[in-house]
Amino acid sequence: MDRLKRVVLGEQGLVILFLLALAIVSVTVPNFMTQRNILGLLQSVVTIGIVACTMMLCLASRDFDLSVGSTVAFSGMIAVMVSNHTESIGLGLLAALLAGVVVGAVNGVVIARLRINALITTLATMQIVRGLALISSDGRAVGVDDPAYFDIAQTDLFGVPVPIIVMALAFLLFGFVLNRTVFGRNTLAIGGNPDASRLAGVNVGTIRIWIFTLQGLACAVAGILLSSRITSGQPNAAQGLELSVISACVLGGVSLAGGRAAISGVLVGVLIMGIAENVMNLMNIQAFYQYVVRGVILLLAVLLDNLRTRSTGRRV
Repeated sequence: MDRLKRVVLGEQGLVILFLLALAIVSVTVPNFMTQRNILGLLQSVVTIGIVACTMMLCLASRDFDLSVGSTVAFSGMIAVMVSNHTESIGLGLLAALLAGVVVGAVNGVVIARLRINALITTLATMQIVRGLALISSDGRAVGVDDPAYFDIAQTDLFGVPVPIIVMALAFLLFGFVLNRTVFGRNTLAIGGNPDASRLAGVNVGTIRIWIFTLQGLACAVAGILLSSRITSGQPNAAQGLELSVISACVLGGVSLAGGRAAISGVLVGVLIMGIAENVMNLMNIQAFYQYVVRGVILLLAVLLDNLRTRSTGRRV
């Protein structure tokens, strides 16, 4: 019985649940398994997937970042506005990446060096960065002057859109970082016991700064791809993204108590979020109900995390 419980609450149970849900949806929902719909589904979760790769590191180290949605929107705005102003897409992309890195680094420094709670810090940053996006655009969408900017998200390689390839590479990269590097092992160690990690010689503050800096960089990449896909810089883009990303991570087995994460689980969590939204769209369910579904998924994710934590005998 205990073994069955561990399987159900563990990564294997999540994969089994995902495959079961996928099989049911494939049979009951018309046109779900078509190539066009599958590619559309993967396109729809690109932003969540890329940001979830680094949110996984934040949660694994007992932190989280509520400013990711604002950073995605702000980075997309910067990319479009600088590209228009300089007539150089390359400079626009570099400016966007730098903007994301700066936001992430500021979060990391304030949290790690000034020792301000991550909730308060990133909540404040969320408001500040969203405000900057609105101020810089006067609250309006900014169109793209150079049509070549659209090619960033609309180009296919071997029949697969570039954003999906970027998301896949992000999962491979951060999966390697988490499982095969000292940085990844130290991240999990900090989440498991920060004081013990510090006594063992781990520079906890520096690692936390790097984690948030990587978070900002991932948000910038996601923001560039999103602005290219929607063909403009939108200051109100990616609202509520932080909750969807945290839900996907926790649903995928990343512990809110820190110290536990698996990139494969995060991938499954992201796909579950995408499938839920995709199925509702295919069934012509009103968009308003999607808020309810996201809330239910978040509650279920936290409940599963609580059960996993109890089963391992840990406390938050």
